[in-house]
Amino acid sequence: MNPPEGQRPRQSLWTCCVLAVAALVVLLLVYRPALRGAFVWDDIDFILETSWFAAADGLRQIWLDPSSTSQYYPLTYSSHWLEYRLFGRDPLGYHLVNVVLHAANALLLWCVLRRLAVPGALLAAALFALHPVHVESVAWISERKNVLSGLFFLSALLAWLRCSPPDGEVQPRIRPGWYVLCLVLYVAALLSKSVSCALPAVILLLVWWKRGRVARAELLALAPLFAVGLGFAYVTVWLERNQVGASGTEFALAPLDRVAIAGRALWFYAGKLVWPEPLIFIYPRWATATEQPWQLLFPAAALLLVVVLWWQRARLGRGPLVALLLFAGILLPALGFFDVYPMRYSFVADHFQYLASATLLTLISAAATVAVRRLGPAWQRPARVLATVACLVLGVLTWRQSRAYASPEQLWRDTIVKNPTAWMAMNNLAFELQQQGRPRDAVPLVREAIRLNPDCLECYGNLADAYRAYGDEASAEQVFVALAELLLQRQAGQADQDADAEVAR
Repeated sequence: MNPPEGQRPRQSLWTCCVLAVAALVVLLLVYRPALRGAFVWDDIDFILETSWFAAADGLRQIWLDPSSTSQYYPLTYSSHWLEYRLFGRDPLGYHLVNVVLHAANALLLWCVLRRLAVPGALLAAALFALHPVHVESVAWISERKNVLSGLFFLSALLAWLRCSPPDGEVQPRIRPGWYVLCLVLYVAALLSKSVSCALPAVILLLVWWKRGRVARAELLALAPLFAVGLGFAYVTVWLERNQVGASGTEFALAPLDRVAIAGRALWFYAGKLVWPEPLIFIYPRWATATEQPWQLLFPAAALLLVVVLWWQRARLGRGPLVALLLFAGILLPALGFFDVYPMRYSFVADHFQYLASATLLTLISAAATVAVRRLGPAWQRPARVLATVACLVLGVLTWRQSRAYASPEQLWRDTIVKNPTAWMAMNNLAFELQQQGRPRDAVPLVREAIRLNPDCLECYGNLADAYRAYGDEASAEQVFVALAELLLQRQAGQADQDADAEVAR
């Protein structure tokens, strides 16, 4: 017998509280190796050593001076400013906040999927919470922007589902209170990380999935969200090129190269969700379509899959097609069509798919749940056992991966073992060893980094510093001569490019 209507909200709230506590306890256990981990890589540059971090007027700088931060994500940086007042330079508090935010996101995902009546909602939320591909977003303090924007993104989506339920009336009525809340939460998500600009497109696809059409009232209501999102996206792209440094020869890619990169990245990210091994802080930067034309098979295969799912939507339903489009749409800013600084080292990174991963994990969970239901009651218990085992395996993998974030040295060594071509990791490890007073150990690492990337200017400076640290002035002088020659070559190359551009004009 169903409980009385008045008891259902109370039971639902009780269920949410139990799940929230359970999720937090489990995640604290699997992320335990990283909780006492130090600040790594740009945690120090972008947080500890910025002008606003310890400043009394730090909030003013964060919100009113875009040049004070690497990107205009003022809500994310404000959270770090506040944390410094609470935790000082102890990284434990920063790590705990990231874990709490990730747990909240898993709970919000469960709420969204329940609201959409998606089968296997709890399993999807558990897979999202425990999947090791998210370690980079949770254990790396600088990726606070992922977990924080995820919190507001999913909250805004939940508010929209209250504002205009997609499985409700054919001619929906927009509820003003929920609409305003959705808009406020959406802006908060954008102020945390602009990749959240995908939200209005996500809403359109979900409405089409549930109802088969999008009402005019919904299109009009979503228009301001599209406008605000595009504005934030433009600011981010501009800052990435002109302030962060996403420019130069590494970013000079032909249009077909970018198409091939996007296609291969889609398959890469999907593959890591199915088989998360190995997970690397810096993945190898693969060849482009100009160098290997067969790379165009990746986008061709992705397009073919979309066509097949569209063609089979009457038999399979619109769900698989919508899940794939959501996955690609949320990933769009990181697929290579827009220049982002990490493309200097690799075309992919685990933290890029933090939000997007929820779509395919939901599809997997829903498909498995529907299949078990069709097989009959006898399969219910074995299915629960298999789901539990899958969650346990993912939890163990997450625990293992989070150990890499125990210290900067551990992170760079883990990266080099898994990717021997990671010249940036070698250079950073050498710098870390010099900070520890081990310059002789640093020299072979930097020399290998220069061999892998002869254009790495910071590598030459690092190598010279290492030589001078143990008194080898002659070798340091040779490195400075090589650096001067490299700078002259660059200046000559830039002059030739400017001359060619002038002739073209």
